[in-house]
Amino acid sequence: LEQWSRDVAGWTVTDVTRRETKQNPAPPFTTSTLQQEAERKLGFAPGRTMRIAQQLYEGISLGPEGPTGLISYMRTDSTNLSNTALAELGELVRTDYGERYALDKPRRYSRASKNAQEAHEAIRPTSAMRRPAQVARYLERDQQALYELIWKRTVATQMAAAVYDSVRADIVGEVPDRQTRLRYRVTGRVLTFDGFIT
Repeated sequence: LEQWSRDVAGWTVTDVTRRETKQNPAPPFTTSTLQQEAERKLGFAPGRTMRIAQQLYEGISLGPEGPTGLISYMRTDSTNLSNTALAELGELVRTDYGERYALDKPRRYSRASKNAQEAHEAIRPTSAMRRPAQVARYLERDQQALYELIWKRTVATQMAAAVYDSVRADIVGEVPDRQTRLRYRVTGRVLTFDGFIT
């Protein structure tokens, strides 16, 4: 291929496409997606993840507040968030990140599965206002890591999408001796609005 590239008589740029693309946040955690993300980002095996999640669900002593459950029920396949949670998340995004990062109306997620446990919500902080930095001193290291993972994922669901200026172009060259046509496709993108970014 490299030899052919050197023998090309000339290159022509064709089919240039430019468009705006968006990167939306992933849905809030279900049991399986929490286990997958905790393994990928934290190196936690599924059993370890569920053991720590159980501790966060049952309650951690937060000093003057006393024992407090920090996350919702951790065995669920629902991506639904309650109206109360959505309102609180919208308020937090506006307060902590600014109006331009907030949504005009809450982003809702639905499951394709008809058997999803909609009686339960997705895994989320019981209050998004308990920011990871504020509760860190009461948590063990693994508890803090998992709580922060859940908190960030939940908050991200209610943030504006990142926007990119995306370009795609095809480059074509002829190899006369071989009667061969080479075609390469190149893509690139430039961030134009730094909304939610994983």
